[in-house]
Amino acid sequence: MAEQAPTTLGGLGEFGAVALFTKGLSAHPGVFLGPGDDAAVLEGAGRLVVSTDTMVEGVHFRRDWSTGLETGRKAVAAAGADVEAMGADPWTLLISLSAPADLPLTWLRFFHQGVLEECERSGFGLVGGDTTRSRDVTVAVTVVGRLDGEPVTRAGARPGDVVALRGRLGWAAAGLAVLARGFRSPRAAVAAQLAPEVPWGAGRQARLAGATAMVDVSDGLLADLGHVARASGVAVDLDAGAFEVAPVLATVAQATGRDPMDFVLTGGEDHALAATFATGAVPEGWTPVGRVQQPGPDGPRVTVDGAVREGGQGHDHFG
Repeated sequence: MAEQAPTTLGGLGEFGAVALFTKGLSAHPGVFLGPGDDAAVLEGAGRLVVSTDTMVEGVHFRRDWSTGLETGRKAVAAAGADVEAMGADPWTLLISLSAPADLPLTWLRFFHQGVLEECERSGFGLVGGDTTRSRDVTVAVTVVGRLDGEPVTRAGARPGDVVALRGRLGWAAAGLAVLARGFRSPRAAVAAQLAPEVPWGAGRQARLAGATAMVDVSDGLLADLGHVARASGVAVDLDAGAFEVAPVLATVAQATGRDPMDFVLTGGEDHALAATFATGAVPEGWTPVGRVQQPGPDGPRVTVDGAVREGGQGHDHFG
């Protein structure tokens, strides 16, 4: 009698899971030794940019909302956007997956596919990771980028600089609002929450154009520009009229009784990039939305049309 193929992670086992993730991986530039040993060995000149990001089931995603493919894409996108925000080129990543033994293998296989798809979009190469058992699915991604110049930090914005954006804002927050009400439409908003569209390559573009500061918009534009303002010792004033409110955001706002600008200014998880540039230096594809100013008596802060926006500034995991 033929042995029945496993259908859960527990049936597959730890080493079977490792084999699933490493099967068919091709060589990635600059990787001397990939998965299969105690650690990966990388070769490369210049600076390395390293960051890590964790996604927890029930906090960052829900399996009744997200497919494995969408979760895999989101895990790479959320971590990789931090490399973009430093102006670096995506290079390699490692993934640690903690999951219950009864996790269906179909979900795991689609998760693996999603990871590889977002790696293809971004330029990252999967070179290793770890697996362990847990009550809920938890994904920890460590990303490594390569930098052939100076990093773009949060601390370089100067009075007179232009604030500009690349990528979408508010779509993921609108999608979350829809899902929280038990709906899955408008599909474009839901898709943005489940698998965000990072503007891959825009970080390097901004650095080469002379960006003075940059940040990944993961927790909301006001909150993340607040990090830039404090690190740079400046004030930032945004022009509300410079933001385009997409029809999908207006639709969700009307259905949920919210101001669509709340999604745009305080919604996180789209992983757009916000950067500051000298006047006349904003590169193609970036949208100017405000100015950097000298701080007033209230110190570094972010305003919209000259006033502090009432309500929350963005997401705070422990707020």
